[in-house]
Amino acid sequence: MTRIAEARKFYARLMAANAGSADPRLEDVFAAVPREAFLGPGPWTVVAGNGKVETPSADPVHIYQNVLVSLDAEKGINNGEPFLHAMWIGKVAPKPGEAVTHVGAGTGYYTALLAKLVSPGGAVTAFELDSSLADRASKNLEAYGNVTAIHGDAVVSGLPPSDIIYVNAGVAAPPAEWLKALRAGGRMVFPWRPAERIGLAVMVTRTDKGFACDPFMRSWFIPCIGASAASTKVDRDKAARSRKIWLTADKAPDRTATAVIGDVWFSSQGVGGRRSQ
Repeated sequence: MTRIAEARKFYARLMAANAGSADPRLEDVFAAVPREAFLGPGPWTVVAGNGKVETPSADPVHIYQNVLVSLDAEKGINNGEPFLHAMWIGKVAPKPGEAVTHVGAGTGYYTALLAKLVSPGGAVTAFELDSSLADRASKNLEAYGNVTAIHGDAVVSGLPPSDIIYVNAGVAAPPAEWLKALRAGGRMVFPWRPAERIGLAVMVTRTDKGFACDPFMRSWFIPCIGASAASTKVDRDKAARSRKIWLTADKAPDRTATAVIGDVWFSSQGVGGRRSQ
């Protein structure tokens, strides 16, 4: 085994352990997809705290750890924290044959992981708004036959019917059309920024009783253009108690509302009717 392959294998083991997923394929795909192929030529700039550190060389061994790697420093766009993505991917649990929509694909690294997890039979539609990143993603993902990379705005374009929607840009609330694009049993994970200083990761599952939601950890992503107009009236503690999302067209907000944003609102009452305390 080469030095890089050994580093990638250990990295994959760490990712799978952090994800806490029972799916052994998660470790396999992290070991199989070369992260360096999606970062451009090294040395690479690693984001550390409030600063940045350049890797000592272009040796890929340096990026097989839990580090954010800068893709566009001026815009604050990074190849995100692997531990976080391993956890999110483990939580949405992609299965062979499923349709995934990736919003904010960057240069395609996590898109590639999702593509492998829904193979055989599944497909990934990857949206990236930034033209430079979209071009890089398209080239990086050419070898993945089940990926369609789109340079476009996922907020206004409309999403295809999806079993999984994987969002990598902060939204004040998921657009109603995204929720409608989820198939029965579909899952969406997104960074929720309902107010300027609130950042939560939320898992949504479409059930026969509506859209169950689970704010499961703190999270911070750059804003999603067109869906990030944050409010100043949302309380962090109330937001964290959200257990269901409603479309305002289906039901007007009631006393269980924890946040009302545009054409959706969040409720502390879950799909089973039980309120979160």
